[in-house]
This record gives sequence, structure tokens and C-alpha cells, in this order.
Amino acid sequence: MKQTGTLVLGAILLASVAVAGDEATISVKTMPPSVIKTVPQAGDTEVDPSLKEITVTFSKDMMTKEMWSWCSQSPETFPEIDKTKIRYLKDERTCVLPVKLQPGKTYVIWINSQKFNYFKDTENNSAVPYLLVFQTASRVPSSSRSLGTPFTFTVLK
Repeated sequence: MKQTGTLVLGAILLASVAVAGDEATISVKTMPPSVIKTVPQAGDTEVDPSLKEITVTFSKDMMTKEMWSWCSQSPETFPEIDKTKIRYLKDERTCVLPVKLQPGKTYVIWINSQKFNYFKDTENNSAVPYLLVFQTASRVPSSSRSLGTPFTFTVLK
């Protein structure tokens, strides 16, 4: 019995040392990047359907040479995109997805996923997967509508 107790105590001490060693390597540099901002915001139910770009901003500088994973849940809930114009901004943390949205529609976009994880920081750490779900407004807000043909008017004094 005494020998078994000693073995268990020894195993606990070894496990404690191993955990303490792991904690020493945890830092901003070694941890994966995470999403800190999206436009539109997740859960927004009144997104202007005339929005031309979806953006995601990460907590760290990212690999920017065509390194992204904008993933679909299904073709029906993924926006129409222009793959040739996806880019990072100069801040190296914000990626831009050019889109064409439809009014009154729910969109579901994974930013990285279990299968596709090409959003990576400069240390090659894949970003934590993030689910962006939003809905466009049923109609384009009046401030975004075109006035049609330009017109002139005269001010009378």
C-alpha cells in the first residue's frame, strides 16, 4: 500500500511539473490568433444589402499572401463573392471579402473551419474558427437608394 501511494504521489508531481512547463510557453506569440471584429457584426439582423465588403480583423498580424479560409456552411447561405479581389489591408490584420448581398437573406460564413484553416498568423498558428451569421434588411435603406436621373432646381429669393 505504501509503495502504491508513493507511485501515485510521484505521478502527480510529474504531471504538475509538465503542466507548469506548458504554462511557461504560453504567450501572445505562441497562441493562435482570434477574430476581434467583423463587419458586419455577428448576429446583426439589419445589414444593409448594398454592403460591398465583409471584413474580419484578427488579434495578431497575419500571413497575407493569399492565406485565407472564407468557408461556407451551404451554398444557399454563402454570399456571391469575387475571389480575385480578396485582400488584406495594410494593417496585416484585416482581410476583405468583396460580396454581393441580397435583401432579406441570412448568411452563414465560417472564418476558418476544422477542415480549412488558412487564416494564419506570422508564426504559422491557425486562427481559431469563427462563425459569422448575419441577416440583411428586407429593403435597401432610403439613404442608400439611388435618386435616379440627376435633376436641377432653381432657388427663388
